[in-house]
Amino acid sequence: MSVVLQMTGVRHGYDDRVILNRVDLSVAAGECVTLLGENGSGKSTLLRLAAGRETPKEGTVSVLGSTASEDDVTLRGKVAVVLDSGVAYPDLSVREHLMLVALAHGLGAAAAETVDEVLAEHRLDGRAEAFPHQLSSGQTQLMALAQAFIRPCALLILDEPEQRIDADGRRRLAERLRAAKAEGTAVLLATHDRTLAAAAADTAYTVSGEGLLVPERVERANGG
Repeated sequence: MSVVLQMTGVRHGYDDRVILNRVDLSVAAGECVTLLGENGSGKSTLLRLAAGRETPKEGTVSVLGSTASEDDVTLRGKVAVVLDSGVAYPDLSVREHLMLVALAHGLGAAAAETVDEVLAEHRLDGRAEAFPHQLSSGQTQLMALAQAFIRPCALLILDEPEQRIDADGRRRLAERLRAAKAEGTAVLLATHDRTLAAAAADTAYTVSGEGLLVPERVERANGG
């Protein structure tokens, strides 16, 4: 499998605090690498570096052979990211948000049908015409995930996507992650949910308090 994300010798931190220390990590097409660890351990920092939202103090981060940068329009079109609750425009409905993403990423004539399918998959079909301020926190999270999954991408970066969604939503999320891998998408996932990790991960690490990646064994779930 071809490598999509490569991090080599990455050292990063804020002020005098080292958050990540000489991290080497790769994610191949069709692979899910999962990061576990306590809050504040550095999982989100690593994901921001992978998404090109920050530049490491030392080392390199590349996506598809190019330096990871959010300013790179070509790369941005190949990387789907959920690091928070996503982008929400107050005057656009849930459906309009998804249509905007679908059309921006070339779905063309298939956009409307695809939006309907993704709304149903994320249990948002009953809230399709709602505006962001009318959504619950769980529905807001589902909309952010729907925006990531509706578009084709080479790399999918998710920071604790299980937040604020119920058990059925987490099961559906695991299914979508497995489907994304089957389509050749590389997945970098940070989570506290070991059941989700077991359902999706091919490789797992704990991000230690010393800024190191420690290989982690997760029991593989049978079909999620």
